[in-house]
Amino acid sequence: MTIAHHETAIEAHATLPMITLTRDFAATPAQLVKAHLDPELFVRWIGPDRLTTRLELWEPRRGGGYRYVQTDTDGSEYAFFGSFHDIGDNRLVQTFTFEGYPDGVSLDTMLLEDLGDGRTRLHITSLVDSFEGRDMMLASGMESGVNEGYAKLDRLLEEGAL
Repeated sequence: MTIAHHETAIEAHATLPMITLTRDFAATPAQLVKAHLDPELFVRWIGPDRLTTRLELWEPRRGGGYRYVQTDTDGSEYAFFGSFHDIGDNRLVQTFTFEGYPDGVSLDTMLLEDLGDGRTRLHITSLVDSFEGRDMMLASGMESGVNEGYAKLDRLLEEGAL
């Protein structure tokens, strides 16, 4: 199954409970790593447009944890947490859990491929513990959150915020 929306390809692996995301950015790998680790930048682009994000824990180092809460326009809150497992110049490995589905955890690996000329291809794999969990993630509205979030990141890059 493949869901392509604008510039992000979101694919469910046929034989593993895994989702892959692929997207190109007009940015260097260093800029994208910074966008994922700098707390002030991260809250400006992560998630759908209608949500605001606040960090409650942010320790971007090997073994560090994170927790953030996104608030909808009606006051509803959605919290996420995990831990950072590896941080490199072109790689970030972390766990991810939505508190609304606390039994589910994904192992997310982001690899950044330098395409040259200030362009980078982002590859993310999210490995979950079941096909049911994977399908719930796909049905959760992640596509709009991913695409709206990355569009905000594009704007930050265009504005020179990174």
